[in-house]
Amino acid sequence: MATEEPKYAVESKADSYEIRKYEATLVAETKIEGRFDDAGNQAFRILADYIFGNNKAKTKLAMTAPVTQQPPTEKIAMTAPVNQMQTPAGFLVQFTMPSGFTLATLPEPNDARVHLREIPPRRVAVYSYTGSWSESRYTEMLAEFRKQLQKSGVQTQGEPVFARFNSPFTLWFLRRNEIWLELGQASDRH
Repeated sequence: MATEEPKYAVESKADSYEIRKYEATLVAETKIEGRFDDAGNQAFRILADYIFGNNKAKTKLAMTAPVTQQPPTEKIAMTAPVNQMQTPAGFLVQFTMPSGFTLATLPEPNDARVHLREIPPRRVAVYSYTGSWSESRYTEMLAEFRKQLQKSGVQTQGEPVFARFNSPFTLWFLRRNEIWLELGQASDRH
């Protein structure tokens, strides 16, 4: 059985990346202070605890992909995939919630560090690569991605999102990873 992923349409493809239009997505997220590699591991345990039944309804939720990590920004409201973003004080790590739920029907977390919210529809440039989840590998791939986007004249906004699609038990060389950069208004070339 395939792991559920957020719904999107591919708008265009370039040699090394593609432009996607994502539908609105529900996420459970937590902010972790610390280093890149540590933040993903710590947050994974907190968010996995929520989907494995540590919530008011004691409901187990299906694991979806990706897990994302990114720096939180002022625009991200902490309201009631794994994505990872860096923040001035750490990272915002997200699990995508299974389809069929709304914010009103998702079980309320027992852990105050877990927040539920909807990410609105968005257009993103996506760079896929395989291999390790290390910060050095991510940084190397992000630099290459930014170089390709600049060469193509694609404007982005916000912080990069690191998306991990596989279980930690997947052999490192088989892991599917992506970097997402949200597109600015002027990025209609692709």
